Amino acid sequence: MSLDTPADTPLGRGIKHIGIGKYGSKPLTPEMLVECRTALTDPATHPLQLGAFLGALLAKGPTPEERTLEEVIGKGAFSHPTFLVNKICPDLPQGLLPIATKLVRGGNLQVTEAEQLGDYLFGNGICETFRGLAASIMRVRHETNEEYLGLMRAAERTFTPGFGPMSCADRPLVQLAEPFDGVDNSYLLTPLLAQYFQKRGYGALSMVGRSGGPKFTLNALDLYMHLGCQFLQSNHELDTPLEKYGWVLDQKALSPALNRWVDRRHTLIKRPFLATLEKVLNPCHAQILVTSVFHITYQMKMAELAMMAGFDAAIILKRGLEGSLAPSTSRATGILCAVRTPRGHMFYQHFEGDAPAFSAFRTESDAQYEHPQATANAQLIRQFMTEGSCNDTDFANRVRFAYALYGRGLDWIEGQLRSQPIS
Repeated sequence: MSLDTPADTPLGRGIKHIGIGKYGSKPLTPEMLVECRTALTDPATHPLQLGAFLGALLAKGPTPEERTLEEVIGKGAFSHPTFLVNKICPDLPQGLLPIATKLVRGGNLQVTEAEQLGDYLFGNGICETFRGLAASIMRVRHETNEEYLGLMRAAERTFTPGFGPMSCADRPLVQLAEPFDGVDNSYLLTPLLAQYFQKRGYGALSMVGRSGGPKFTLNALDLYMHLGCQFLQSNHELDTPLEKYGWVLDQKALSPALNRWVDRRHTLIKRPFLATLEKVLNPCHAQILVTSVFHITYQMKMAELAMMAGFDAAIILKRGLEGSLAPSTSRATGILCAVRTPRGHMFYQHFEGDAPAFSAFRTESDAQYEHPQATANAQLIRQFMTEGSCNDTDFANRVRFAYALYGRGLDWIEGQLRSQPIS
């Protein structure tokens, strides 16, 4: 096994170069082609990276120069999916071969196929190359809602027994979930948002977990640990209201299978389907999801996934600082609010952060913090929580902006839910 970090291996550099997404992927340089050709036959190459590299290459569409890499697998391998899968995944269960070849051909999976794939991805099957291949293909060409639904159902089967079909909560829950990789240059507001929703009469639940990368400086799990919070171990604890910022659910307690994927994600480098899916899973049967997106084009998709996960409503922030739940005070931030109608459709409304109602919070720029620490973030949270302000004027202004913005969204959602006929 190479001593390089995953991003520094030849295939790791190749994945970073070509695994960008539908748009913007660049062809491998001649030097990278040489390195990757050698790595594809190196027994020390990590099987996850082998699968992820080939998956990204096939989803991107190989150039004539890149197509020469198939020589180390077998002549014509890139044009014959079944042959390719058999060569690189010889230990793949026979029942998954149709799904594997469909992915390699560029096809989208039906819900049942994605569910079968998810069972394998989260299970104990030995073929890591296939896990990397499947995750990479879906990421580069973007996962469909049908695929997310199947993967969601498979993920729900990995929940520990404490998170079953019943909820013991004595009030509607708001689930807060931002990217688990957190931030590198800003502070998180999550516990203060949780307190805000609690004051509005909801139970607050914050979803957290280890960072799957690419950022590793500070995330919500670090922050809540420094605040000395109580972590939820089962749904049965929801009948005991918690003051301050409600309950916190660590992915490790929810699903060891999902937690195991964090280490895989470090090796895969690029963010697979789980970076989106882990935020919308609804193990505690919350009514409203509050989450964020880094790419604005994903705002509507997140709302649709929230409805699929059983939420009645969702608030999706765009252009939060580093994709977090903290809104930017200088850039064009805003929220998409969505509710499920009685007929199962989705009704939505946008609220833009540059509207006149929010002008008092707008600034020329957002403060940047080099290597923000959980201890300093926790100190700001505690101070604002007790005093209603803090020594950091940028942080205090951002919290107040967040209250105003999310509050506007919550007002709209409550109005929509109240106006729906009782079934």
